[in-house]
Amino acid sequence: MKKEPSDGGKTLALRLFSHYECHISIELLLEAITGRYLFSGFTGLHCASIFGLVEIVKDLTEMAGVRINSIDYTGASALLWAARYGHEAVVKLLLGREDVNPDRPDRGGRTPILFAAKNGHEAVVELLLGREDVNPDRPNGYGRTPILFAAEHGHAAVVKLLLGREDVNPDRPDDDGRTPILFATKNGHEAVVKLLLGREDVLPDRQNGDGQTPIW
Repeated sequence: MKKEPSDGGKTLALRLFSHYECHISIELLLEAITGRYLFSGFTGLHCASIFGLVEIVKDLTEMAGVRINSIDYTGASALLWAARYGHEAVVKLLLGREDVNPDRPDRGGRTPILFAAKNGHEAVVELLLGREDVNPDRPNGYGRTPILFAAEHGHAAVVKLLLGREDVNPDRPDDDGRTPILFATKNGHEAVVKLLLGREDVLPDRQNGDGQTPIW
């Protein structure tokens, strides 16, 4: 059972995450989780959001001078990192801020909802869909949308959520002409294929840039 940190523990944690770059242990943990070592522009808020430490995130956001939409060298915000790793409580807390941008992409054009959909974080996707300023069909730099990633990785519950939105195109191809149903078929995700075949606006025989169809 996860316990809330004591006041003393929170004070130490806040000091640590406010100056994480001075602690090799935090840098090593970040490298293990993200595959990167040190981030230009990376803040304690980014760090706490990656680890899903909701109480620390809360206290950091209440500090004077905090920049809620601050980005690291990849263009990622704290909200994007929290959504990427499925930290529902942190995402909910950050979305409660009027000054947060819930649809800000990183340098690769990837938004919080795209990462959440790709990694199958259904609850986080649902939270982001509750915001009118989130575009659930926004593609990344290669034309790949949240529903395409969810279909590719077989996240049927996320696909179903996205299909419930009128502003999501379930047959939108990426820059190579590959559609959600093509990826779902290629990877053997039967439940996702059935969901997509239930839509009249999905062409089950659509070719990609190489002339390949889903049944191929």
